[in-house]
Amino acid sequence: MADAHAKHHDYHLVDPSPWPFVASVGAFVLAVGAVLYMHGDPLWYMAPGFAIVIYTMIGWWSDVVREANHGFHTPVVQLHLRYGMLLFIASEVMFFVAWFWAFFDASLFSGEVKQAARTAFTGGHWPPQGIEAFDPWHIPLLNTLILLTSGTTVTWAHHALLHDDRKGLIQGLVLTVVLGLIFTSLQAFEYYHAEFSFAGNIYGATFFMATGFHGFHVIVGTIFLAVCLGRAINGQFTSKQHFGFEAAAWYWHFVDVVWLFLFASIYIWGSHGAVVHGG
Repeated sequence: MADAHAKHHDYHLVDPSPWPFVASVGAFVLAVGAVLYMHGDPLWYMAPGFAIVIYTMIGWWSDVVREANHGFHTPVVQLHLRYGMLLFIASEVMFFVAWFWAFFDASLFSGEVKQAARTAFTGGHWPPQGIEAFDPWHIPLLNTLILLTSGTTVTWAHHALLHDDRKGLIQGLVLTVVLGLIFTSLQAFEYYHAEFSFAGNIYGATFFMATGFHGFHVIVGTIFLAVCLGRAINGQFTSKQHFGFEAAAWYWHFVDVVWLFLFASIYIWGSHGAVVHGG
């Protein structure tokens, strides 16, 4: 009888879980709260849905970590998890394509109708007249160097893990998390001193949507790596079993690459010919 229920495959059949249902409830409540907020209701209407979503994330991902620690992530399961992470990153690429598209569509109108719209929204100039853009060679350049350095430190941590160097793994992750926090702090400082706002002009709207969502991804990636740091300190990663860290490293490199495009197109090219803040 026991043989009839024995596992004869490398797949992991997930136990019944409440998290898909709880996540859907949280997403619905959050969406309703967001709609009410957009219609003038208080921001705290979004709080219950947001709390449910965060609770679901913690609970669901904790289950995934336990599954990995108990050996359920066989080589076949890890392969499929890698496929899933690659598809997720591909969807994120298309997400950022939308913001780049919005920025370039606003700055590179073509055709008579769009030329008239450009004149109406930008005064026929890009950046629009009256916009005091950021100097790309100050904080944006510093943040670029910080993210590139963080890509190096997370790669160092990965190589240390592959060679069973736990100390190097922890040191590399600590440096990466610290650099991520510094990047976020500098971007917050930059936003605070911006001479243009999100509302009222298309330059500010496209700038803050593109760079702001990237900043959000940096925060998510920093949390992702901080969790990996805690798992590394607890000895949960080995050279053969470390998909959680690998996924975090892939995500962080994706964040790095997106920033390079943002820096080149929005900060450098987008500020060409504009009045520069502090210049």
